[in-house]
Amino acid sequence: MLLNLLAFAGGMLTILSPCILPVVPLVFARVDQSFVRHGLPLLAGMALTFAAVASLAVAGGAWVAHVNEYGRWIALAFFGLFGAALLFPSIAERLTHPLVSAGNRLDGAVRRDGGEPRLMSSVALGVATGLLWAPCAGPILGLVMTGVILHRPGGAGVLPLLAFAAGAAASLAIVLALGGRLVAMLRRSYGVSERVRQVLGAAVMLSAAAIALGVDTRALALLPSLNTTGIEDRLVQRWSRRGEPQEKDRQPVEAQRAVLKVSAKTAPVGETKPLPIAAPLPLPVEGALPPLSGAVEWLNSPPLTPGDLRGKVVIVNFWTYSCINCLRTLPYLKAWSNRYRDQGLVVIGVHAPEFAFEHNVANVKRAAADLHIDYPIAVDNNLAVWRAFDNRYWPAFYIVDAHGDIRYHQFGEGGYDKSEQVIRQLLAEAGHATLPAPAGAARASGIEAAADPRNLESGETYVGYRQAEGFASPETLAPDMLRDYSSPARLATGSWSLAGEWTVAGERARSGASGARIAYRFHARDLHLVLGPMADGKPVRFRVTIDGKPPGASHGADTDANGVGVVDNERLYQLVRQSGAVQDRTFDIEFLDTGVSAYAFTFG
Repeated sequence: MLLNLLAFAGGMLTILSPCILPVVPLVFARVDQSFVRHGLPLLAGMALTFAAVASLAVAGGAWVAHVNEYGRWIALAFFGLFGAALLFPSIAERLTHPLVSAGNRLDGAVRRDGGEPRLMSSVALGVATGLLWAPCAGPILGLVMTGVILHRPGGAGVLPLLAFAAGAAASLAIVLALGGRLVAMLRRSYGVSERVRQVLGAAVMLSAAAIALGVDTRALALLPSLNTTGIEDRLVQRWSRRGEPQEKDRQPVEAQRAVLKVSAKTAPVGETKPLPIAAPLPLPVEGALPPLSGAVEWLNSPPLTPGDLRGKVVIVNFWTYSCINCLRTLPYLKAWSNRYRDQGLVVIGVHAPEFAFEHNVANVKRAAADLHIDYPIAVDNNLAVWRAFDNRYWPAFYIVDAHGDIRYHQFGEGGYDKSEQVIRQLLAEAGHATLPAPAGAARASGIEAAADPRNLESGETYVGYRQAEGFASPETLAPDMLRDYSSPARLATGSWSLAGEWTVAGERARSGASGARIAYRFHARDLHLVLGPMADGKPVRFRVTIDGKPPGASHGADTDANGVGVVDNERLYQLVRQSGAVQDRTFDIEFLDTGVSAYAFTFG
């Protein structure tokens, strides 16, 4: 909504542009006619044409924004070209000549119509006005289009452009109402506006040069520990209300240790007998179960609705398959699903992707099969279900009673004993008096095994520049550019470095040659790294060392004792599980083939 309002205001301000003022006389072409027969159709035709032309530009810009390194250079070239157009009117005239010619021809055809003014001729005059106006909108429209490309993919991007066009039409309507005196007043702003446009053009060209040379990243390098996550989250929640996750909500290490603790109590498997709840938990209603219709696909089940689930106790679990915290929650969810399914419990996994590759439904299907998940999974690629719940966390689950009311939620790992007590209490409320014995602590191994909270001192670390922290290579991170990096002689705990040729993008780094390496000084039992193979799916071989030596007994599930492994799918890889005393270690991974993608480190 805010972007639409800003776009409308920006559209109104374009009336001050010097190249737009000459268009104003078109509005007075038939000023003696009624506003309904002439003015309103003219303004409508102009606004729709303006929005259509801008939408085509946004479609092209959105395409460029997804073309990695080449797209960056294309975007910079256009950026510089438009800056030159602001600075030099002759360049602007050449760029806008096709649209201006089309508008002039259409305007001429309308003016030759000597008969009684008709509705369609006024609309045609508005179309001509829009064609003449669109190339002149300048920096304000550029800002709106940038916002649309970055934040409003798909059909939602049309609304801000329509709002901008409506604002432009509203300003013309005011001109139409007030007449010539306002036009004369606006003409006096020509000289100042020309100077402002030239200054903006020079600033745009200097910015393009700075980005191309990587100068803009040096200031960021001086602030390696700056964390804007909280600010970004508040802005996203307040302005866009899209609810889209920018990153996992992190907690201090001490808090992570607290939520990772699990009970050691177990119960005999398969035992069934009445187990009354001694002290029922207070479970206030937190809201009704929202629709699940936003999922793009369902796995292991046909699409489910709140109506289908009425009478069932439901767990809605938000997860993504490369998230280690989510993976460590799965053993409990699978155990509860198996244990209480016959008593009316339904577990639904809502797969809400974080990285681009997690939008691939085939990847989600493969991960679900590898993880032996047999309960329903809603593939929430557009984050529609995420927003319906106003969720902000991976992992998170909400427990819904048989009446369709949310009665409990759990954010992050831990709290399993209480969550199972809630499940049992709600099943009892639904009339299931005889329940199996509690599942207790889940039995998990490999990558799903619980973390070691006593020794967890390293936190999740992203490799892409949007959220990168702790980067320690002597060279400055160069966004979206191939650069040769090197590792320092010694890394501080919690810092990491690149070595060899890498292109660091927003959410990942991709190696540009064989022999590229990543090093990390960490303190945790387990080290994981989210990796992807070559762009064409070919595997990438790697070799891991710990303190310069093969890992031996401390190798992870995805390496052998010599540290050798293969990246064959886009997923989380467990590379280290220390077998002895946990202490500060220097992890190093060398990729023997080119083209690997590295996303994020996680620990356990």
